[in-house]
Amino acid sequence: MTRSHRPACGPALTLVLTLACGAPAYAITAPELIAKNVEARGGSDALQAVQSVRRQGRVVVNGGQYVLDVAETRQRPESIRFEASLQGLTQVQAYDGKDGWKIDPFGGRKDPERMSADDVKDLLDDASIDGALIDASQHDGRVEYLGTEDIDGTLAHKLKVTGRDADVKYVYLDRDYFLEIRIESQRVIRGVKRTTITDLGNYEKAGGVYWPLSVESRPKGSSDPAKFEYDTAEVNLQLAPAYFSFPAGGAK
Repeated sequence: MTRSHRPACGPALTLVLTLACGAPAYAITAPELIAKNVEARGGSDALQAVQSVRRQGRVVVNGGQYVLDVAETRQRPESIRFEASLQGLTQVQAYDGKDGWKIDPFGGRKDPERMSADDVKDLLDDASIDGALIDASQHDGRVEYLGTEDIDGTLAHKLKVTGRDADVKYVYLDRDYFLEIRIESQRVIRGVKRTTITDLGNYEKAGGVYWPLSVESRPKGSSDPAKFEYDTAEVNLQLAPAYFSFPAGGAK
């Protein structure tokens, strides 16, 4: 084929990776990328064997003004508890698969209280051990492959994930390692569309599965992310039955 007869690059070639315009390397689909991501994380058997996971470390906020000790614990099917401590005070946010609650001493509230439905959405979004790609493929969601995009100098596969609640995420997988390097989450909170950018890195293996120990999260358009640096990841911990539940005697 002469140069003049090569097809122009455009939307029709979105699902074909190319080494050069008009020279397809191989076709790839969303299900294939999900399978590669699962394998990169440690494989389906190892991932399904994880019933709970805890990461511990610190978070830097407000441009480095504050450094808090943090612990995030997740348990199947969709429970999560997040704790952030500073100067003897500990903020707690938790969801037990049904109800969300919090303790916010930094806001002057030292007793546990119920969370609003909108606030619970954020916790529920973070509670999954499997992640957005697997969740969508297993629970009536939809995953579409949108081609590749440059993410801070790294070429990444871009997948659009539409969840069962119609919220949208864009998940970016490193083209060589197939691990998540960025997640862009879009949801409507109190009638306002909100977009959050989460960058992931420094993957380490625990329990046969790779977990990101470096996480930066920020509203889209902001240049001041919350920077989480986890030191450890532990899996299949022995947790008290009520660990995620609203404390007895708390405010209704």
